[in-house]
Amino acid sequence: MASGDLKHLKTQFLEYLEIEKGRSIKTVENYDRYLTRFLAHSKVTAPAKITESAVREFRLHLNRQAGVSGTMKHKTQNYYMISLRAFLKFLRRREIDSLNPERIELAKVGGRDLDLITADELDRLMGAPKDGSLTALRDKAILELFFSTGLRVSELVGLNRDLDLSRDEFSVRGKGEKVRVVFLSPAAKAAIRAYEAKRKDLDDALFVQMGKNSANAKELRLTPRSIERIVKRYATKAGITRKVTPHVIRHSFATDLLENGADLRSVQALLGHANIATTQVYTHVTDKHLREVHKKFHGQRRK
Repeated sequence: MASGDLKHLKTQFLEYLEIEKGRSIKTVENYDRYLTRFLAHSKVTAPAKITESAVREFRLHLNRQAGVSGTMKHKTQNYYMISLRAFLKFLRRREIDSLNPERIELAKVGGRDLDLITADELDRLMGAPKDGSLTALRDKAILELFFSTGLRVSELVGLNRDLDLSRDEFSVRGKGEKVRVVFLSPAAKAAIRAYEAKRKDLDDALFVQMGKNSANAKELRLTPRSIERIVKRYATKAGITRKVTPHVIRHSFATDLLENGADLRSVQALLGHANIATTQVYTHVTDKHLREVHKKFHGQRRK
């Protein structure tokens, strides 16, 4: 098999991810980067030459790469292995002889620590945009909408101003083009109404740039990076010393639901997680609830 064939198959795989699997452009770019690095290092020229030995040598190469903590984190190394495994599954589906994807095991990683803020810090954050300026009203609406819906930042920036505020819910297209329903709290609806009432522009985007930034901008819609900066600014203003991002507010949304008795499956649906295992990162909250249940109801007859 010619060496160009493997590159051609990689291109077909990336197109398959984007079109058939509905993966985001960013995800496809990441898979491309991981696979390109593997192919460059291993110098394999055909699918049949992707061997366990080639993969092992690549893993050693990754493990010896300098990272923030000295070596590349196992979690980061796993991203390369996940992309390679997905590529091998694609080859198998096409009945092209190569390494069995099941032969690739992922490195064990420690439990994921959640970045969380307290209920008091959340209240301070929500109250941080204080003055009645259009910018403050916009930012208040952003913060309230994040906490009301648990939206990802990429989902929030994509919203248009045609939201029907007479209803308590709307549909959003999330990862993998999956559509889910999210819900508006009275506080979120009030904040959006106040912001919209003061807007003078005719842009379709719900959240747009203001002031100097908007004067020469071709695109008024805020970017994910802009939203992250807005959240960070108000966290500082609210006197919160720990790192606060849109994703931290998403964590607060999930933990708030669980602490108030919501079940994990419902929270999975509201967050738009494809797999319940992703939502199980929040089980520390339900574990706390179970401890309280045990303390309240266990061993009552022995008193």
